[in-house]
Formats: sequence, C-alpha cells, structure tokens
Amino acid sequence: MRFSPVGAAPILLGLMAAGLADAHVARAQAVPPRAATPTAPRTLGATRTAKPIAIDGILDEAAWATATPADGFTQAEPRTGQPASEATEVRVLFDGNNLYIGATLHDPDAGRIVVNDIRKDFKEEDQDDFEVLLDTFHDRTNGYLFLTNAEGARADRQIANEGREVNTSWDGVWTVKTHHTADGWTVEMAIPFKTLRYKMGSGDSWGINFARRIRHRNEITYWAPIARSFTISRVSVAGELTGLSIDGTSRDLRVKPYAMGRTVRDLGGAKSTTSEAVGVDLTYGVTRHLAMNLTVNPDFAQVEADEQQVNLTQFSQFFPEKREFFLENSGIFYVGDAARNNRVQLAPTPDEDMLLFFSRRIGLSPDGRAVPIPAGIRLTGTAGGMTIGGLAMQTRKTATTPANQYGVLRLRKNLRPGSDIGFIMLDREAVGDSLVGNWNRVAGVDANFRLPRTWDWNSYAVGTRKPGKASGQYAWRTSLNHEGNFFHAKVGVLEVGEGFSDDLGFFRRTDTRKYLADIGLRPRPSWLSKIATREMHPHITWNYYESLDGKISAKDLHSGWTMFLSSGAYGELSVNPRYQRIATPFKINRDIAAIPAGGYAWTDWMVKGATNLSRPVSLTYSFIEGGLWNGTQHTQQLLVTARPSAQFSSSLGVSHTEATLTRPAAKFEAMLWTARMNYSFTTNMFFDALAQLDPRSHQLNANLRFNLIHHPLSDLFVVINQQKINLPDAPATGFGVIVKYTQMFAF
Repeated sequence: MRFSPVGAAPILLGLMAAGLADAHVARAQAVPPRAATPTAPRTLGATRTAKPIAIDGILDEAAWATATPADGFTQAEPRTGQPASEATEVRVLFDGNNLYIGATLHDPDAGRIVVNDIRKDFKEEDQDDFEVLLDTFHDRTNGYLFLTNAEGARADRQIANEGREVNTSWDGVWTVKTHHTADGWTVEMAIPFKTLRYKMGSGDSWGINFARRIRHRNEITYWAPIARSFTISRVSVAGELTGLSIDGTSRDLRVKPYAMGRTVRDLGGAKSTTSEAVGVDLTYGVTRHLAMNLTVNPDFAQVEADEQQVNLTQFSQFFPEKREFFLENSGIFYVGDAARNNRVQLAPTPDEDMLLFFSRRIGLSPDGRAVPIPAGIRLTGTAGGMTIGGLAMQTRKTATTPANQYGVLRLRKNLRPGSDIGFIMLDREAVGDSLVGNWNRVAGVDANFRLPRTWDWNSYAVGTRKPGKASGQYAWRTSLNHEGNFFHAKVGVLEVGEGFSDDLGFFRRTDTRKYLADIGLRPRPSWLSKIATREMHPHITWNYYESLDGKISAKDLHSGWTMFLSSGAYGELSVNPRYQRIATPFKINRDIAAIPAGGYAWTDWMVKGATNLSRPVSLTYSFIEGGLWNGTQHTQQLLVTARPSAQFSSSLGVSHTEATLTRPAAKFEAMLWTARMNYSFTTNMFFDALAQLDPRSHQLNANLRFNLIHHPLSDLFVVINQQKINLPDAPATGFGVIVKYTQMFAF
C-alpha cells in the first residue's frame, strides 16, 4: 500500500471523515443553571460521619445529605471557561479510617454513556469517567489521582512535579462502586488514610479537584477550573478540602510475600528447567511523611512482555519501565523537562535523548534478560521541608554480567507552587576483588521555575566519573516552555560531553549539542464547528544536533498541520527533512550489508491520525513516503481495534516498510504483525494475550497472562510465553510457564 505526497491531503480528509458521525457534539449545548466560571480558589468542607459508609454506589446513607456539595463544574473542553453541559455534585465524608467520595453525575442522555473497559488502570480518554485529585501535603506540586468509569473500573496514579512525571503503575488500596440511574450515574469511593502519605495537624487542609469526562460530547470539566492546555495534573490550581480531623497517623505496615514456580525452555534449548522462588515486599511508614520499601528476592516474571517495533534507526529501541518496585514513587527521581501535560501529546519527548535515571539499567541485561536481585531498599517522602528519594540495590553475578551495587539519592526543595531546586546522585559499582575500579558515578543539580503567564524554565547540570575517562564527563540542559490555549512554545539546548558516562541512564549520543524547538498554534475559529472540527494545530518540532566542535551530526525537522475533530478523531500531515551522520557502519536489516559510515540527508512525508477511539471499531494509521538514509521508503502502520463490549477488546496491527538503498545497493522489506486480545471477567479478573509475528524471519512471539486480584493488592498470575520459528528445520520452540501468587497483609 503506497501513497504520493500529492494525494496525501485527500487521504487525510477521507480518514478524518470517519469521525463525522459524531458531528452532533459540535452543536450548541443546553445552557446549565450556573453561568459563570469561578475566579476565587474553590473550597469544600469535609463532613465527619459517625458510621462507616457501605460502598455500593448508592448514596442512600443519611450522612451524604448533610455534606456540602461541590458543584458548578467548568469546561476545559470544548468551550474553555463555560459551565459544564450537565450538572455534577460531589460530596466528601470521612471517619477515623477512610475518606469517602460520593458523586452524582447527571446526564439525561444516559443511554449514550460510553464504557469501553472495566480492567484495572483503564484508559480514560476513550470513555466517560470521574476523577479525584488529592494533594495530601498541600504543596501544590504532587498528588494522588483516583479514577473510575460508569461500571466501577479502577485506575490510580501518582503525580509528581505537576505532571512532569505521572506514574500510571502506582497501586493503592481503595474501593469504588457505581450505580446507573435514569438520568446518569452515581459513584461511591472509600480511600483508606493508610493508602496515603499526608500532612497532619489541627486545621490543615488538602488540595483537591474533581474531573468529569462526558465522552459522547467529547467534553472535559473540572470543579476547580483548568485551562484546556493542561490536565488535572496541574495541582497548583486545585481547590482546598477543609475540615479534616484524622484520628490516627499516616504510618502503616504492609507485608506482601510471594511464591512462584516456573518451567522454561529457551528457543533451541534441549530441555526445560523447573525452578521455584519465594520473596517478600515490605512497606513501612517510617514517619508520617516518609515511607520505606524493602524487597527481598524480587521477581517480575508476571510483567507484560515488551512490544517489539520495526527499527529503521542506528539506535537501540527504547522500552519503558514496567516493574512494580521501580515504578512506585518514581517521579521523585525524575530530572528533566517540564511536562507537556496537555490532553493531546503527539510529539515525542526530547528527554529520550537523555534520561539521567533509567531504572531498567538495574536487574536487566542489555538484551532484556532478568538479572537476579537479592535485595533492594527505597526511602521516599518528605523531611525537613525537603522531598527525599533514596534507592539501594544489589544484583548477582551472571554468565554475562558482574555483580553490581547501585545507589540513587534525590533531594528536592519546593520553593513555591511549580518551582523547585534539587540534587541527584547516581552510583554503580561492580562487586568482586578482580573488579576494583569498575564503577561509575553521576552527580548534579536541577532547577524548575514557574514563571508568569504559564511559562516554565527548567535546567540541570551533571558531572560524571568513570575510570579511564579523564575529560568531557558532563551534561547540561536548559529549556523555556510556554503552554497556552492558543500558543505553545518550547526552546532549549542540551549538551553532552565527549566523555559522558551514566550507567544508570538512557542516552543516545555523547560529544553533542542539541538545539530544540517545539512551537505551535491552536486556533479554534467558530466556523470549524460547521465541519465537525474542533481545533487546528500548525506546529514545528525541530531538533538539530552538532558535535562540540560545531559540525552537524543530525537533524530532525518536523513541520506538521493537525486537525482535531469534535468527535475526538484527528489527522495530521507533515514534512520531515532529516540528516544523520554515523561514525561506524550499521545494519538496518539482517539480510543486507551494512550502511557505510558518512552523512545522509533525506525528506519524508507523513500522514497519521486516528478515528474516534471511543467507537466499537476504530483505526489508527500512519503512512510515510519519501527518503530513508540513501534511498527511498514506503511505510504503513495500521492498527484496527474492536471493542464490542466493555469486557472484550481486540486489535490487529501491522507495520510494513519497503525500502530501496543505493549504498549498499539493495532492496529490503520489513514487516511486523501485532495482535492483542483482552477479556475482563470482572473488575478484578483479566486475561491478556499479545502475539507478534515477523514473517521475514518466520518468528512468532506470544505472551498470555491471566491475573486475578483476589484481595486488595494481592494477585494470582499465570503467564505463558512462547517463541517459535515457523520453518521445517527450525530450532525447538522456546516456552515458559510461570505461576505466581502474592498476598498483601496490612497492619
């Protein structure tokens, strides 16, 4: 399947037209009873209840009627600052153990409420949802986020630095139930105080905000108003929750042992091996503000497999962290850019050129194999007005890697909402008499300042030390960022010394200076609604790299025009001039000779987008036509997703490239099929399947995973992995079967 740049616009318009069936969302909406956006900080009082609330989704306890409602929600989408199209009332109760949230979400068109998923940590953008933000230290910087949809699915997150890092894999103990009514739905939540870290004291208040998504209108509303260029992660604009008087403390002790058995045979292996393992995770509230996490013999066999991609670059593929121990409170250790935390993020983050702390460097070999970890400890929280993060771990020796000790220390001082200064130190040291002098250390400072009129300035500078490298062991970055409803801009510089080394980081180049610019407009003229379109987004994302002596080493100049439909569909047309200089030859495909060292310039055109992802059937697409290194390419990426019910979803995707190169003179084809299937038996029991097929190498990888949450934060996992080559003389199929049981005990 190919396309010409001349025909790109008709293709774009044709694919975007799939969203026109939802044009009704652009029509005028009924005027609700409240008619003004609040300008003063919003305040809500919490009411004590003498009796615990039965969490059944029905607000029938007498205590709910005595609580003051939070209402008067304000739109961020589609009409920023206007009253919500439908009324929402939220009430807050508490007793000695729990914070209770009760919400009534009115919608006279209740038959159109969208629920696409009931699994844990569902994707809220594709359905109706209700969200609660709690800033428990009232530092206007960090918080907890709890989400649910109309079927009572649960999602929870930790927010750090106003969204510079959002940890979607954090899990807390809490309960939620929902109930459908004739004119909408209701929510009841119980959040135990032991789940949270919080500030205590007479008269203290928390930051709080609520959000609601009405998907069939593609509408997002907030109790404490937020500009449409941001999300609920903008903690500094949250309202205040007053009246709390907590009897106990925020200390707690949680012990979570596991037992696991596995049978594994490597691809081509002669026989399988069987092993068993036990271990434990412990969480203890050292103080009201500090939590200690201890892990002994951790195992992450239940983590979903990494999803491979067709890689046409000279760099190794980036895979995100998925292991639970490293994800909790991970935002404390983040050093880098201001978050582009608006509701749509299409451009890649420039920080993938330099992640100072990348936890996958601990306990995983370069090819992704697990390295045994006997123990690890982490301390996170606040003390003396400082945010503190400490991590220490040790790995065992394997056939390919030595035993190592790792240490991370992070300190951050909040100056005012959105502004802070910090310090970070990273250390890796090999263990063993013959490995003395095998170490790497990194230390540096960072500063993040909120400036007037939604401007942010972010900078860091670090130095590194490693035996055998005497000079150029540094990196620094500075950027200025503006997020507005109409105009956004980011400009910055990253410099990495020739001798820079960070064994706990992820970076692609040394001896480099990078200039970055990300600038765009978001006009919404009134006539767009007549064609079921909400916003235009002309933009540029330019990255220019040069060596420290001023010679160009790479450039990636993306110039695009995006159209967002009222239904949530979007389409983008872009032109992308590129240049790459490589110092050593590399193989872009295993079947052809290496591309020689030298400089290569080319330009490609891209059309990409998606139909309305809340529909039962949706399409995500990307077409690229133009150059590739010293030749040409025709690339298509298509993903079709079907969700006939909230319990079942499936998707089939293909990434296909046909390329012709002149040096070496060769033609090659790269293709990867990816299939997913997810079935949720209940909100606590799930089955997931992932299969990837490379027809050129005839290799099939499959990952099947069953998960039963039998008690809060307690799981039963059954995981099956398979690697197979579909050829007559293929090596023996590789497979693995893992059964893991965890049980959390809270004290």
